[in-house]
Amino acid sequence: MKNAFNVFKKSLFPLVLFCLFSNGLFAGVFNSKLTAEEQKKLDNGEVLIKNITYQKNMCINRDYNHYCEAITDEIKKLSPKYLAEIIQVKPYKGNENLPEVLTKLLYTVSDYKDIPYYSERHQTYWNLYDSAEILKETVIASSATDTTKEIEALFVMAPFDKVYETISLTQTKNSVYYSSVNTNKLRYLDEFDCIWPRKLKICILLFRDGDNWILYGIGGVNAPRIPFFTERIETSFINRIKTFCTFIFSKF
Repeated sequence: MKNAFNVFKKSLFPLVLFCLFSNGLFAGVFNSKLTAEEQKKLDNGEVLIKNITYQKNMCINRDYNHYCEAITDEIKKLSPKYLAEIIQVKPYKGNENLPEVLTKLLYTVSDYKDIPYYSERHQTYWNLYDSAEILKETVIASSATDTTKEIEALFVMAPFDKVYETISLTQTKNSVYYSSVNTNKLRYLDEFDCIWPRKLKICILLFRDGDNWILYGIGGVNAPRIPFFTERIETSFINRIKTFCTFIFSKF
C-alpha cells in the first residue's frame, strides 16, 4: 500500500505543477511569444524590436500584473493591422529614480522634435517631428502615491502635416504608463486619407520586476492592409513608432 501511495504521489506531482503553470502562478513577465534568443538579448541589456503585426502576437504576459493587463487590453481595443514591440530590461540598482526620469522625458513634449528619424526611402536623417507643442494639460488624478496627467498636443510630422494627439501619463513610485492616440484624420502628402481618428497609438510601460526594470513599448495602426498602401504604412508609421520608443529607451 505504501509503495502504491508513493507511486501515486510521483504521478500526481507533475500534474500539480502543470495546473500551477497553467493558472499563471509561476508565469513570468513574458509569454511563449518571446523566443529564447530574444530573451538572451534582453538579459544582455539590448533593446529588442519586434514587428508582430497583430495584438495576439504580443509577448507581454497579460496576467503578470494590472499594468500588463491594461496595456494588452488597450492594444486589443485598437485592433491594429500593423504593430511593433520595443522592449528593454534594465537593472534596478543604479536606476532607482527611473520613473521620475522617464516621466520628465515623456512630459517634455517640445523635445520630441529633436528625435532623429532615418528615412529608408530617402536614405537620410530627418527630424521625427517638425514641431511639437502642448496645447492643453489637465491633472486627472493626484495623490501621495501617483499622478495622472492628460495632455492635448499638436505635432507636425511629414508627410502627414498636423497630428493632434491626446496623451495620458501616469507615474507611481515603481511605474510609468504612457499612452498617446491621434484625434484627427491623417492625410498622406495631402493626397488621400490614410488614418482615421483614434487609430494610431503608442504606449510605453515601465514597471519594476524584482531586481529589474521592465521597459515595454508598443505602437500600432488600425489601417487597411492593401497592396499599394501596406509598404507605406510600414515605413511611414511603424518605423516612426520604433524610432520614438528606441530614442526614449536610449536616454537611460
